[in-house]
Amino acid sequence: MFSTKSVLLFVVGVLIAYGVNRLYSQSTTTQTDGTMEDYKNAKSVYDFTVKDSQGADVSLEKYRGKVLLIVNIASQCGLTKGNYAELTELSQKYADKDFKILSFPCNQFGGQMPEGDGEEMVCHLRSAKAEVGDVFAKIDVNGDGAHPLYKYLKHKQGGTLGDSIKWNFAKFLVNKDGHPVDRYAPTTSPSSIVKDIDKLLG
Repeated sequence: MFSTKSVLLFVVGVLIAYGVNRLYSQSTTTQTDGTMEDYKNAKSVYDFTVKDSQGADVSLEKYRGKVLLIVNIASQCGLTKGNYAELTELSQKYADKDFKILSFPCNQFGGQMPEGDGEEMVCHLRSAKAEVGDVFAKIDVNGDGAHPLYKYLKHKQGGTLGDSIKWNFAKFLVNKDGHPVDRYAPTTSPSSIVKDIDKLLG
């Protein structure tokens, strides 16, 4: 027979273990690798952290107050040449404005971004004469493994025939408050977005 004291100690131990596990669960489901995993509760893109091309954490808070164009880029796509050229033009046109392009290499569409992060990516973009804003580490934009930032962008700006990113060079326009306000198809040329950028810049 168990004594009343041993039973009470057992019950208290179970309750403590439950509380610790619950606390741990809450803390780990909210953030993973420093970024919002629970993307539906994010207030803006500033809630997210991404990796730069060298693997260092970058909080998107650093872009607060800027208009952002977020693009998934690829090096061997039929859309690459035109998008690289026009994204470069946008970078130069708004160099002294509160505007920034955030480029995320992605290899999910036909394996058309084989270059690795770091020096290989830098060399590729340099040889392509592509000034495509700030370039981050390669990510997935679709599926369970999609970066939480992209889950958030798709949640806020659904696409035609479903929310998934259809191909390389899909584009999201984000206002100065960090809220996605528009989404453009891969075939939409960056130069055609100028009027929308100007409107947000005021």
